[in-house]
Amino acid sequence: MRVIGNIPHPKMSISIFSMNDKYQIKFEAGPMEQIYKIAHSEVNGLEGIQKIIDEEFLEKIMNCFNEMYLSFKEAKERNH
Repeated sequence: MRVIGNIPHPKMSISIFSMNDKYQIKFEAGPMEQIYKIAHSEVNGLEGIQKIIDEEFLEKIMNCFNEMYLSFKEAKERNH
């Protein structure tokens, strides 16, 4: 797996990898991460990936991170 790019964002790290005819788009915020995989044939390289990662998609990613955080926090509180 090799890193082919990073997309700057103030609240999370966005890295793009290439491996086995697929791109992996990795979003990291604190202790959580989300990874999306897409075939090379579905997009036109890094440029095509950057078009997919628009403001609407990024907002959904952040909402998912918030849900993940709250779910994990609740689980920890139940077990302490």
